[in-house]
Amino acid sequence: MTKVLITGATGNVGLEILAALDKLDHGLELFAGVRDTGDQDEKSSRPAARKVKFDFTDLETFLPALKGIDLLFLLRPPQISDVGKYFSPLIQRAKETSVKHIVFLSVQGVEKSKIIPHHKIEKLIVESGIRYTFLRPAYFMQNFTTTLRNDLVNKHRIYLPAGEAKFTIIDLKDLGAVAARIITAPQEHLNKSYELTNNEKLTFEEMADKLSHGLGRKIDYISPNLLQFFLTKKKEGMPTGFIFVMIMLHYLPRFQNTPKTTDCVKLITGRAAKTFYEFISENKNELKD
Repeated sequence: MTKVLITGATGNVGLEILAALDKLDHGLELFAGVRDTGDQDEKSSRPAARKVKFDFTDLETFLPALKGIDLLFLLRPPQISDVGKYFSPLIQRAKETSVKHIVFLSVQGVEKSKIIPHHKIEKLIVESGIRYTFLRPAYFMQNFTTTLRNDLVNKHRIYLPAGEAKFTIIDLKDLGAVAARIITAPQEHLNKSYELTNNEKLTFEEMADKLSHGLGRKIDYISPNLLQFFLTKKKEGMPTGFIFVMIMLHYLPRFQNTPKTTDCVKLITGRAAKTFYEFISENKNELKD
C-alpha cells in the first residue's frame, strides 16, 4: 500500500487536501504530519489519516516521519524562510529514505522570482533527482477569511498596498481537489508543474465591489503607501516579518505583468474552478460582521 505524508496537515491547505482525499476511493495509507501527536484538538484528527510527529523547525523529526513514506506532500510554512537551514536537510532525508515522489506547494510565477523561498525549494527538489509535481497556485481566496478578515469584517475595508494591480485567484477547495487527484495518481503527473487559477483577473477594487454585492454592505478598498501600511499593521500587533510578507505579496505585483489564468483545475479534476462570487456565497457566515 502506498504511504503518503501530508505536511502542514492542520493548516488550511492540508485540511482541504485531506478532505478531498476522504471523498476519493484511493486505497492509500495517509499520514498527517503534526507537531504534537498527543494533541486531541488537532484538526487533522480523522479516520483516514494517522498522525505522525513532524515539525519543520525540529530536524530530528524528519527521518522518523519519512521512514517508509512513498509520496510526500510538501509545503512551506509562512514563518520559515531559511531554505538552507530547514529544507535542504529535509530534501536530503527524503533522498535517504523511501520517498519516490514529492508534490510541492509552490506559488504562481515562482520561475520568474529567484528571491522567494519557493524558487530555491523547487531547485532543491529538482536537483535531488526525486520525481516531483509542482503546484503553483494563484492568490488564495481564503486570505479573506484569515489574514484579511479583521479589516473586512470589523472595518468593512480591504487595506493593502496593491494599487491597481490585477491578481489571479484560486479557492483552496479547488487546490485541495487538484492535489488529491495528483496524490492518488502521481504517475500521470511526473515532473510537471501546474499553475492553478480560476478564469478571473481582478484588482482589489474589483474584489471589494464583488464583496459589497455579495455581502450586502459597502466594502471599501484602501491602498496605503508602504509606511502607512507598515505602521498600521505594526500598531495592530502584526509581527514585523509577516508585514514584510504581506508587502511582498501585495506590493510587488504592481511592478509585474498580470499572471495568466489557466484551465489546470478543470483538466485535473473535471470541473471548473470556483468564481470569486461562489467563494463569497459559500463563506458568508465567515465574512459576517
